[in-house]
Amino acid sequence: MNQHVMPKSNLKLNRRAFVIGTAAAGAGLAIGLDLPFGGPKVVRAADGSPEVNVWVVIRPDNTTVIRVARSEMGQGTLTGLAQLVAEELECDWSKVVTEYPTPGQSVARKRAWGDFSTGGSRGIRSSHDYVRKGGATARVMLIQAAANEWKVPASECTAANSIITHTPSGRTTTYGKVVEAAARLEPPADVKLKDPKDWKIAGKAVKRLDTVDKTTGAMIYGADIKLPGMLNATIKDCPVFGGKLKSYDEAKIAGMKGVKKVVKVGDSAVAVVADTWWHAKTALDALPIVWDEGENAKVSSESIAKWLAEGLDNAQPAYIGNQNGDAKAAIASAVKKVEAVYNYPYQNHATMEPLNATALYTPDKCEVWCGTQNGEAAFAATIEASGLTAEKCEVHKLILGGGFGRRGMTDYVRQAVLIAKEMPGTPVKLLWSREEDMAQGKFHPVTQCKLTGAFDADNNLTALHVRLSGQSILYTVRPAALVNGMDTAAFQGLSPSGDAAIGYSVPNLLVEHSMRNPHVPPGFWRGVNVNHNAIYMECFMDELAHSVGQDPVEFRRKLMSKHPKHLAVLNAVAEKIGWGTPAPQGVYRGIAQVMGYGSYVAGAAEISVTEGSKIKVHRIVASTDPGYIVNPAQVERQIAGSFVYGLSALFYGGCTVKDGKIEQTNFDTYNSMRIAEMPKVECVMVPSGGFWGGVGEPTIGVAAPAVLNAYFAATGKRIRSVPLKDQNITFA
Repeated sequence: MNQHVMPKSNLKLNRRAFVIGTAAAGAGLAIGLDLPFGGPKVVRAADGSPEVNVWVVIRPDNTTVIRVARSEMGQGTLTGLAQLVAEELECDWSKVVTEYPTPGQSVARKRAWGDFSTGGSRGIRSSHDYVRKGGATARVMLIQAAANEWKVPASECTAANSIITHTPSGRTTTYGKVVEAAARLEPPADVKLKDPKDWKIAGKAVKRLDTVDKTTGAMIYGADIKLPGMLNATIKDCPVFGGKLKSYDEAKIAGMKGVKKVVKVGDSAVAVVADTWWHAKTALDALPIVWDEGENAKVSSESIAKWLAEGLDNAQPAYIGNQNGDAKAAIASAVKKVEAVYNYPYQNHATMEPLNATALYTPDKCEVWCGTQNGEAAFAATIEASGLTAEKCEVHKLILGGGFGRRGMTDYVRQAVLIAKEMPGTPVKLLWSREEDMAQGKFHPVTQCKLTGAFDADNNLTALHVRLSGQSILYTVRPAALVNGMDTAAFQGLSPSGDAAIGYSVPNLLVEHSMRNPHVPPGFWRGVNVNHNAIYMECFMDELAHSVGQDPVEFRRKLMSKHPKHLAVLNAVAEKIGWGTPAPQGVYRGIAQVMGYGSYVAGAAEISVTEGSKIKVHRIVASTDPGYIVNPAQVERQIAGSFVYGLSALFYGGCTVKDGKIEQTNFDTYNSMRIAEMPKVECVMVPSGGFWGGVGEPTIGVAAPAVLNAYFAATGKRIRSVPLKDQNITFA
């Protein structure tokens, strides 16, 4: 009966039924508990079942409800976190269901569920410890409750599969029978977590908890929500970022079918509210709108590229993110010098489900239903937009139809609340059109990179200078995170240490960033800065190796002796792909490695090329060391999915700017790879333990450079600018 609890597929619910349904999905919990893992006061879920602690509810029939604060958007976090709780809880996995708590409840309970943010491959790696403790704490309390009933020491009792056994006598009871008593106990001050080598549920390839509902159509996404009396809205924002709404002629659409209201949203957008979404969109398309586009209307991809190219000049100011020795002096006196310039374009998230949120506002309460990667941020946006206090607001999270970083933003939540405020007491669902979703993105940042390498007389790499020029995400999204003005995240994969450290040791190294922020807003895009930095570094490593006649893998190995975990994944993928042995006739290989999000990854590709411009990617091998692996089947799927994303960006992606606007506004101009174009993916997992790394994003970084390096091996041509469609290179 594994599943995620949520309203079922019949969405035409009356108001009371809907409230009960969403309560079952985690919105109906009691409020007021101060302790993070429970307490003597029994707190009950919506169905009356007692909480053992905030993570675990046990029903009388022995069903275990595990609460997951992080968001599920296809990456498997919901199942993985449930596995970790269930492992320590020793419950019957076949009777596990999950539900979302709400950020409003969490705030009311002194952030009992911790961080709700789901991005940067942090879902498991940043919360594994406290959710495991939640499961272990609940297990200890359940055992103690049984021991109290039997009047025996708890040390004589064990738990497995939701059954507690008194070992000396053989007596047994179930979690469901003792949970009421357990919920009244004080939680233990400390609990011991299992050694991963003893895992029975975690570490195993169990089936996902959300698959059945997705395949039967029972899963409810934000776009599916229907409330009694609900109206529908769609919106247009100024197509030039930074522009304003000047005027619109509401009279022109006043008589159109279904139209209820035209609403100005902020100072740059206008929305139409109607009885159906199609009526709203039809009217909005017919609404005469005049924009004040401002100076940004003069900006183009060409002007942005020119500005970024100027930032590659060493005379321009730059932030230093990694440095040892004196790279500039070593390059100046080198026997041999190699130089190259690469660039990477804007990319759109292009999630399957366009952005949407449903809001119900009254002067005393504001509720929002939406998919979000950060429930607390959506909650804060609801509070701000509604003008109400926190105790009068709530956000009900739903499964996301794709996120990739875009749903970490809250612009669509704010818009939905502002529109609903104009129609108090009436629920309004705001659904962006596909065109709006793509035109109003928060894009993968545009960057360029100049790389210079220097060799001595013995062909040893003595210096490396990497100069980045381009956008900072943090400058726009989280300026408080800048370090003396520098965006440390811009150096992902090139940093001296941390969760995205460089994997090479060079006697003289300089990595710097000339920050240049065009008007197009950047955002976290799956893989983020690792994506372009891995292309720059790994393709240039190939260039350096070939320039001195050395094998690309052997060249890398000489620079990686002080980076054993980087080297381990490189060796694993080289062995799996058969590096050093002849490839099939007409097939060529490329390789790459990088560290991102706390994990070490490498990738190798086998391709063939026809007519010089048609690439068939036959096979990609990936190796990963994320420290621990909670669900190996999920890791394999995440690697394959990341390659879809990475290769789509390499071949088809890229957003261009004309007259200040993004030109690509649907899938006819922003394509994605098809099943027939997908290569065979093989995974080598080499978890070394001792740390927790991410899974969903790191391997994206090695997809593109592995294919680009294989393309050079096949053709002798080096591609330094993507997407490949701009080079008239396509899938075969």
